[in-house]
Amino acid sequence: MIPKRAIVSVYDKSGLDVLAKAMAEAGVEIYATGGTKKFLEEHGISCQPSEKYTGFDELMGGRVKTLSTSIHAAILARESDIEEVKARGIEPVDMVVCNFYPHTLGIEGMDIGGPAMVRAAAKNWKRVVVVSGPEQYEFVISKLKGEGFTEEDRKRLAIEAIQRTAYYDAMLVLPWQREFPDYLTLPYRKKQALRYGENPHQKAAFYVDDEPYGIGKAIKLHGKELSYNNILDANHAIECVKEFENPASVIIKHATPSGIAEDSSIEEAWKYAFETDIYSPFGGVVAFNREITEKLAMELSKIFLEVIIAPSFSQEAMQILTKKKNLRLLQVNGLEKARRMYGIEVRSVTGGLLMQERDAKDFDVHTWRVVTEKQPTEEDIKSMLFAVKSVRHIKSNAVVFVKGTRTVAIGGGQTARVDATWIAVNKGKERIKNSIMASDAFFPFRDAVDLAAEHGVRAIIQPGGSIRDNEVVQAANEHGIIMVFTGQRAFLH
Repeated sequence: MIPKRAIVSVYDKSGLDVLAKAMAEAGVEIYATGGTKKFLEEHGISCQPSEKYTGFDELMGGRVKTLSTSIHAAILARESDIEEVKARGIEPVDMVVCNFYPHTLGIEGMDIGGPAMVRAAAKNWKRVVVVSGPEQYEFVISKLKGEGFTEEDRKRLAIEAIQRTAYYDAMLVLPWQREFPDYLTLPYRKKQALRYGENPHQKAAFYVDDEPYGIGKAIKLHGKELSYNNILDANHAIECVKEFENPASVIIKHATPSGIAEDSSIEEAWKYAFETDIYSPFGGVVAFNREITEKLAMELSKIFLEVIIAPSFSQEAMQILTKKKNLRLLQVNGLEKARRMYGIEVRSVTGGLLMQERDAKDFDVHTWRVVTEKQPTEEDIKSMLFAVKSVRHIKSNAVVFVKGTRTVAIGGGQTARVDATWIAVNKGKERIKNSIMASDAFFPFRDAVDLAAEHGVRAIIQPGGSIRDNEVVQAANEHGIIMVFTGQRAFLH
């Protein structure tokens, strides 16, 4: 089926001249609204004014153009209605090309006529071809130059049209939407189809919103397409590195850090992050909040990495790293100044969604309580702040051991806190001595404190709040360990 008659009314005119030329060559009679008609005529494409359908000029400065019984009857007429509308002097329309005013204009600037016309065309998809975005033009042109639109083609375009109107409405209401509304609309755009999900037998795609400095804004400079797992790990790496103002490096493996460090130079930050666990970074994802230098690139090229993320890459670094054809290099503009932002996190469960505020609350050292006889120094507090910023990015139950502003051992993702501690101290070995331990939640028993003390830990920072806090504090005092309560839990399930 090749359409005979089309209504064209678009805000975004990119590619419209090419589409309209193909429509004209296919014999489609074009009717267009004011600005669209002017654009087409400037490109030498003949068209009729939409007023021939509406019977009136545009009203209210163009706010009323296509809201007309005649236009909607022409679009909505089914095969059985054709004679009725023709008897009233209305020629049926079997193609609608329309996109909307920007959602950034807000509620008062929202498009009314465009979505109404698109919805009408989608409703009558068996007879009408609806084109709702420039991204569809290439497909539509191929059909116009070929054998026309099949029923499956029209259905596909109709579904996409309804999805676009839903997305448009969701974006309009987003600035006004209550934090946890009774009826939820989530506006996301598909950025890319993925080869597969967590496993090769699972289909997957990546959808994004407009938040700055996130994985959705990453620009791939080099390497293979990102996988589902790459994107998950890259997101964790980016969110973790945002915690730090000084040059910082974060290494992620299977959605949890294997090393984190903040230092005076990006090269030193990488060195210390890597030294935390020299085995786990193999096949991992790393993020930096400073430009990748030639010196750093030389070090990174020595091991197998899946993804490197940074705000920029020097020319010399690119020459080194692009020698690895599969290594993904992601640029996140502004990452050197980005900080974690308040927002809403959404997780799917079977049959529903969970929503919560993002854990972006700052840690306030002035509210912390020293609960042991031994007191921390200013340097201890600085290290403790680094430790709690780090531990909230590690899967619960989580502990982290730090010296200065670098991790020396990490344990997480365990069903018991003492198990997470055992993993960390056995990986950290002699580096645990004189380190500071942070826990994402309170200690339910003194066992993890005793275990850390055996390996020479200097101080512990934790939220507190257990019914056995007195027992835990007593253990710290017995071992001569400093203990501080933050009053702020940092679970990451």
